[in-house]
Amino acid sequence: MKDKILKILSKDKEIRVFLAKTTDMVECAKVVHSLSKTATATLGRVITANALMAADLKAENNTVSLQIRSEGPIGNVISYANGACQVKGYVSNPDVDLPIRADGKIDVGGAVTLNGSLTVVKDIGGKEPYTGMIPLVSGEIAQDLTYYYAKSEQIPTAIALGVLVDKDNRCVLSAGGLMVQLLPDASEETISRLESVLNSSFSISRLLCEDDYQEKTLKLLFPEGDYEILDEVYPTLRCDCSRERFLRGIISLGKEELKKLVEEDEKIVTQCHFCNTSYEFRSEELKQFI
Repeated sequence: MKDKILKILSKDKEIRVFLAKTTDMVECAKVVHSLSKTATATLGRVITANALMAADLKAENNTVSLQIRSEGPIGNVISYANGACQVKGYVSNPDVDLPIRADGKIDVGGAVTLNGSLTVVKDIGGKEPYTGMIPLVSGEIAQDLTYYYAKSEQIPTAIALGVLVDKDNRCVLSAGGLMVQLLPDASEETISRLESVLNSSFSISRLLCEDDYQEKTLKLLFPEGDYEILDEVYPTLRCDCSRERFLRGIISLGKEELKKLVEEDEKIVTQCHFCNTSYEFRSEELKQFI
């Protein structure tokens, strides 16, 4: 089943929901970066969260990024997405693999730890991008983003993220996420009902393993069926790097630095962090910019 994000509004306009299935996207990231089981779950949660946030952007050329600067074994986790829900991301240490927790879950919190920060940067066409930063409060990603929305955007938000990987790390069985936001007119009854659902044994990754995950999730959130699906978008893992972009980056080093590079090597090889594509530049090509 194709990855997609549903944008949903309750008929009483008290809550809005973003429901994402990102199994293919996370599997693609796993393959591109040769991720361990722990790294797959960590990056998978982050790029899923980034896709959820991108689905709320108003224009395709708007962007939102998530940057986790961590002193934990996973290192930094970086993700960028545009308004077309094209997402890219990477982790500093893709080989990190921690033991499974006592509850059977992948130890994302242990990989990220609390020693670090989460930065969200949104470029929605204003004079300057909006930047919000918080200290990590759990390292589990969903709780950290929930805290970000409360502190930086003052939007009551509940987020669930999940990545289920088979025991031998051969493939991603399911991945996705849920973002529920309260609108200004939300009643105490609605708030209480949502808290009850989301604080129960709710597992988004388990639900996404089922063909009827969409119906079951919406039934939990809207038992009376009082919702409207506003739109659906299709997230993809896609890098926008190019040889020309890397060439501009090399030229921007300045003539003196470029001269040193040309004198030291016959060629310069660069590699994109987001997709691992390599670009080679011969000295003869670069001499014209000195």
